[in-house]
Amino acid sequence: MARRLIAGVGGIALAATLSQFPEYAQQYVQRLGGAVDELRVITEDFDRAAEAGGMERQAALDRYAISSDDFLAGRGDSMARTFLRYEDLSRTLARIEGAGPLERLQSLPAYLDSDVGRRTLENYRPAMPVTMEGVLYAGAGFMLGYLVLSALVRFCALPFRRRERRYRA
Repeated sequence: MARRLIAGVGGIALAATLSQFPEYAQQYVQRLGGAVDELRVITEDFDRAAEAGGMERQAALDRYAISSDDFLAGRGDSMARTFLRYEDLSRTLARIEGAGPLERLQSLPAYLDSDVGRRTLENYRPAMPVTMEGVLYAGAGFMLGYLVLSALVRFCALPFRRRERRYRA
């Protein structure tokens, strides 16, 4: 009885924990999408300005780079980093949007390691997702938690179990 109660509590705890992953992933994708949208605006604005000056993006960046003015050279480097970040975040967003639930779970360490992932975690608000994905994660968490704690309680109780004595008549 106690083993089932402890295992049930463990199952519920892990179910609640794992069910948070789809919510974190959703908040991460929203934040990532916002970053990509803002970087797109900056990139398109720079490209339009370069085009109005009769140049392509790389020629405009080269013009910044050869400037003897440290400020302008620094702005060129900054813009080049912005374009790289835009491309990187755009690829990440496309990869996540095309990934299935298990692929997203496997990518969790990468989400947490990125700047966007850390900011998402800092501002994360727990929620109980009622999507099929959230229910599946919760169910898997419950089963895993129940089985692990049940096995752990059985293992810890082994030294205290009464040995069944067999009497021969």
